[in-house]
Amino acid sequence: MEALTFLAVAIGLYFAADKILDRIEQARGARFEQRTVIFFFILLAAALIVFTLIERLQGTA
Repeated sequence: MEALTFLAVAIGLYFAADKILDRIEQARGARFEQRTVIFFFILLAAALIVFTLIERLQGTA
């Protein structure tokens, strides 16, 4: 069950990171050359934070 929770959250984070990157690029007025790298770091940071919170709430940490 825990794996399904992490999978669902990961899918949500993927789409959230894409939306965040799109908004940053809109505010900037141009697309980043290294868009994939920036997307990766946004997703990584969000995943580390959210997955840690999930573990703490479930009491497995």
